[in-house]
Amino acid sequence: MNILVVEDTLVDRLAPASTSRPAWAITCGSFRLIDWLSRMEGNLTTHVRPFLAAIVAADFPALTSDFNQNEETTLIVNARLAPTFSNFSMLNGFIQSHGQSETPVAASGNSAVLIKTGTLCAAAEEAGLVFGQFAAQLIESSQTGGLQTQIVDGEFLMLDDPHNIVDAHMKCCAENLEFRLTSGDYQQLSDGVYLSKKSPAAIPESVVFDCSDGPVVIDARCSIGPFTYFRGPVYVGSGSKISEHSSIKDAVSIGHTCKMGGEIEGVVVEPYSNKQHYGFLGHSYLGSWINVGAGTCNSDLKNTYGTVNMHSLAGEQNRIATGMQFVGCLIGDYAKTAINTSIFTGKLIGVGSMVYGMATTNVPSFVNYARSIGQMGLLPPEVIVTTQRRMFGRRKVEQRDCDAQLIRDMYQMTNDQRPDGLTTEQLEF
Repeated sequence: MNILVVEDTLVDRLAPASTSRPAWAITCGSFRLIDWLSRMEGNLTTHVRPFLAAIVAADFPALTSDFNQNEETTLIVNARLAPTFSNFSMLNGFIQSHGQSETPVAASGNSAVLIKTGTLCAAAEEAGLVFGQFAAQLIESSQTGGLQTQIVDGEFLMLDDPHNIVDAHMKCCAENLEFRLTSGDYQQLSDGVYLSKKSPAAIPESVVFDCSDGPVVIDARCSIGPFTYFRGPVYVGSGSKISEHSSIKDAVSIGHTCKMGGEIEGVVVEPYSNKQHYGFLGHSYLGSWINVGAGTCNSDLKNTYGTVNMHSLAGEQNRIATGMQFVGCLIGDYAKTAINTSIFTGKLIGVGSMVYGMATTNVPSFVNYARSIGQMGLLPPEVIVTTQRRMFGRRKVEQRDCDAQLIRDMYQMTNDQRPDGLTTEQLEF
């Protein structure tokens, strides 16, 4: 079977999380969609936005853009399918039952297996309107008789807008971690607490665990500071550090090689990001290579206790009714916050931006933002490329040409986010 995971034209709605990575590489509950699809038997291929092709080729060398013409069946999966155990189980169950059917999958030539939901989990008869060119060609072929198709309904959870990342994470974190534990890679320290069998973390006696709502899973080579409080479900990725006197609770997924501290609740953190000082971060998403300054806090609840409305980075006119009471912030890769920064409820901070003071509105990509004192300036991509090289060096990561080029490409891709007339004049701090 070919498994083709395709980004559709709606993927930009997930910015800033999707600005620097394919939608299938967004983490929820310690897994990405590509992690789940890699567990299925088949030839896994992908089609992504062109400016991401080089970084995908470098970071995911096993993936290709060419499907096997000899395979009789092609499963087309939308890259915005939420990376949950429940979604994986439904996909896997369908594939297994389909393969056991007495009716041949391919009665005449190749067969495309199309899975339909209200939001297009994989593909549907109207997929040509929203899917990449390759998937659209498959659909067109099926409509003209070139392919045999099967459409299956399913209640799949999708990532349609930025807040869905936080929502999906909160819903799936516990079950995703329970599945992670089935790998046999972890040993139980106490009831509900699991450490990697390989290079397990040393846990100080003063650390407190509450696993009544889900497990706490701490991967290899982690460092846990004394007097830390964990309330599961929580995942701490390999090589990450938790500062002393931290509170990590209620659905937290921390990627590998991160430094985290303070109070963190209901948060996804991608690899190589830092928030190691005091301050609250709640119901939020952090991309990679972010640094959150000491004392930075975000709001995740309105004073009225009502549901949160957001606006996309495409403009204030694009209002998003989340239907959620708790929504914090979503911060794109390479962004930075200064000390004591305050981020209002439901705000988006674009890639490569630096934020000072209070973020009362969305922050475009590649800007110096101090709007609370009436200042916002342009951050040229070469400044972020230089910063990237310094950050990579501190983590002993080599800066590749494709890494620097992605910065430049993202700058061009996000031009419409920034107000006209911005200059590169530096903030006077």
